[in-house]
Amino acid sequence: MELIELARAIRARDPARPTWLEALTCYAGVQAVLLHRLAHALHRVGLRAPARMVSHTGRFITGIEIHPGATIGRRLFIDHGMGVVIGETAEVGDDVLVYHGVTLGGLSLDASGHPGKRHPTVCDGVAIGAGAQVLGPITVGAGARIGANAVVVADVPPGASVVGIPARPPQERRVMPARPSTGFSPGYGLNERPCDPVGEELAVLRAEVASLRAEMAELRRRSVGVPVAE
Repeated sequence: MELIELARAIRARDPARPTWLEALTCYAGVQAVLLHRLAHALHRVGLRAPARMVSHTGRFITGIEIHPGATIGRRLFIDHGMGVVIGETAEVGDDVLVYHGVTLGGLSLDASGHPGKRHPTVCDGVAIGAGAQVLGPITVGAGARIGANAVVVADVPPGASVVGIPARPPQERRVMPARPSTGFSPGYGLNERPCDPVGEELAVLRAEVASLRAEMAELRRRSVGVPVAE
């Protein structure tokens, strides 16, 4: 029974270690997935309006919006869940972990102007951090990790970790030293070696400005034939 399977996955993966009763009744992600199963079944047999009604009811109850056309695998764990949006042509594999505020969204119609595959394919075992936006008909490979608030617009290789806007692998040479392991969650960061993409870019810009200033000073010195104070 899928309800039991979802509850077992929650109890295994949630650090809060809920009881069976809590897992069965108090997790919005469970209700959202179960209601989506009904909406998806109606959508597949052509009952699109009833399917959307069920989906809309699920959004009202849980704060999670899953289009009836989306394909959802087994044991999807939507933790907290508020603000999650999963689009019509999205495909989600088994054992995926999704935090609140995540969007699996589309960018546009296809090149011919007709609806097609517009949303991401998320393979098995992927973890997507809070607030991340995964956009377009891209593929997130099995076991990949997407950091909180990342914007992903290109394929992510299996097992890779990406952060930032646009999302890319963290710069290992610029990260802080590793901290002792505490079971760090991908929902609010990426791993135990945090990085700062904005800080990285600012550091690069500062270095470029310093280099340009030095070049300008050298050009002025040559033009007047006298040293220029820097």
